[in-house]
Amino acid sequence: MSASYERLNETPTAPAAAAALPAYGAGKGGGRIARYGEGLAALASGVLTAAAWGTEDVWGPGTASIVLYLLAYVVGGYVKAKEGLETLIAERDLDVNLLMILAAIGAACIGYWAEGAVLIFIFSLSGALESYTMARSHRDISSLMECKPETATLVRNGEETVVPVERLEVGDIVVVRPGERIPADGVVKEGASAVNQASITGESVPVDKMPGDDVFAGTMNGQGALFVEVTQPSASTLFAKIIRMVQEAQSEKPASQRFIERFERIYARIILAATALLIVIPPLLLGWSWSQTFYKAMVFLVVASPCALVASIMPAVLSAISNGARHGLLLKGGAYLEHLAEAKVVAFDKTGTLTEGRPVVTDLIAYGGKAEEEVLRIAASLESLSEHPLAEAVLRHAEERGVRAERPSDWTSLTGLGVQAQFEGELWRIGKPAMLDDTIGRGPAEHDIERLEGEGKTVVALYSDRGIAGVIAMRDRLRPEAKTAIARLRELGVRVAMLTGDQSRTAHAIAAEAGIDFVYAELLPQDKAERIKELQQSYGCVVMAGDGVNDAPALATATVGAAMGATGSDAALETADLVLMNDDIGHIATAVELGRRTRAVVRQNLTFAIAVIAMLIFSNFALDIALPFGVVGHEGSTILVILNGLRLLR
Repeated sequence: MSASYERLNETPTAPAAAAALPAYGAGKGGGRIARYGEGLAALASGVLTAAAWGTEDVWGPGTASIVLYLLAYVVGGYVKAKEGLETLIAERDLDVNLLMILAAIGAACIGYWAEGAVLIFIFSLSGALESYTMARSHRDISSLMECKPETATLVRNGEETVVPVERLEVGDIVVVRPGERIPADGVVKEGASAVNQASITGESVPVDKMPGDDVFAGTMNGQGALFVEVTQPSASTLFAKIIRMVQEAQSEKPASQRFIERFERIYARIILAATALLIVIPPLLLGWSWSQTFYKAMVFLVVASPCALVASIMPAVLSAISNGARHGLLLKGGAYLEHLAEAKVVAFDKTGTLTEGRPVVTDLIAYGGKAEEEVLRIAASLESLSEHPLAEAVLRHAEERGVRAERPSDWTSLTGLGVQAQFEGELWRIGKPAMLDDTIGRGPAEHDIERLEGEGKTVVALYSDRGIAGVIAMRDRLRPEAKTAIARLRELGVRVAMLTGDQSRTAHAIAAEAGIDFVYAELLPQDKAERIKELQQSYGCVVMAGDGVNDAPALATATVGAAMGATGSDAALETADLVLMNDDIGHIATAVELGRRTRAVVRQNLTFAIAVIAMLIFSNFALDIALPFGVVGHEGSTILVILNGLRLLR
């Protein structure tokens, strides 16, 4: 492998670089046309309307102005007319697009060409703004797609071969040169570099990577060269999971939006029926002229249409999802924003979520005249062949104190209790204090063991046939951000629960340190799901945060399941509705705040839209407002609610 280092910093040849350009820039022009076409059509409609107006002022109404008005109608109204007709033909239903087009055509039929053209112009402009909002939100979320690596440099027998990432297999070694994207999830085997993980975790500062560190597909390598061992096939990488979640987020609609869409169809029929009655009844019963009645009916058709109502929700929701995605909060759909806004309880798994998932030695007590370093040396030697997390904690502590572990003989695992081995001519055991009860007794360590266990620590005892040599206490540490995260949730009026399979004493000690309201300990995976159901029955909306396979049932049961993105298991990621890409549990409170901000903006939009519609309908009948004023008031309110939703992008 080291032979390949000679070629690490070679610059790609010009042909190779040129070959990459078409794939990168393909379709860019078409993408721009699709992105800005609706806005350009709206502006063209406005220009044509202004030109027709100017023609009327110079030469008076005539063929030239009518032709320009017709062009303004066609250019500005084509997209919305097409959408309205597709809904009518495919779903045999009416929507707001068709109402607006009919109103514009109606205005033209009675000679109000300018008013109809202004309606088309402002309606198409608000539609273009809404489309821009949707595209902006989708683009912010889907910018991850641009990070998708296509090829990898595979290293085999000292030879390098560029292959598609789909051909990589678990165990393959790939080389990542400076400035290249990491092609697969893996572990660094050789080299060191700072890796920009912003596309995955939202971290703005590159993270230093050394041998043994995990790296993710789609992240950008810095100035060093890395040899990476592939740990996931391309379809199973964290990046691939994110892409699937993005696609779900774009298609998922919140319940309020689905209600508004159903309401729009019914409301459109009511408005069209009311408009028909307004055209027929006043001339027959009130003696109004046909022209006056038709004009007022067209004004009613414009001002009563639910454009602003329809635009009140999705632009705001997609802006919020986009905001979250940029900060390492990946939501599977807008519906979960609504649930987050209503969150009453957040339940956390303990190990790996609230805590670091790595126990550390907190106490070491020696007996029988032995020094602490001697006890630690024997304990580390016995644990040197074990892969248990507690054994790793003892070995790390020995390394930190400069104590060297040696290889024991006749090493045996005592299932569920500990290990035993021959060391320096004596049979030693290390494990749970229960082993003492069955052999030599606790002796002088009894008080210390009870005290340490009462503090919620896990205790192991080291002893031989000659008696107990020492006890070592360990505890999983809280994540640095845990206390702050829980305090933020409580400030928001959200209660916090902890679900764990750990023993009750340990769980309560961690909960007391973190400031947690409810503690449920010694739980199996199905027990966690049951506790979530109980919390839902008592409090309503419950968010569950976890990272392991054993958390998947609880994540699925909760109103919103939140999984750790970087360290979470596949089962947790697949089940969750919200993924914390940088594993910062403080983002749970951020998600709740974002949900509440979104709810507030949506309520503002709906209240404003309904108020404007009511005011304009009243003004039409009481004050005889002109069609242009109705158009400006109605479509202006639509533009304002869209802009209000865009605030959530910040």
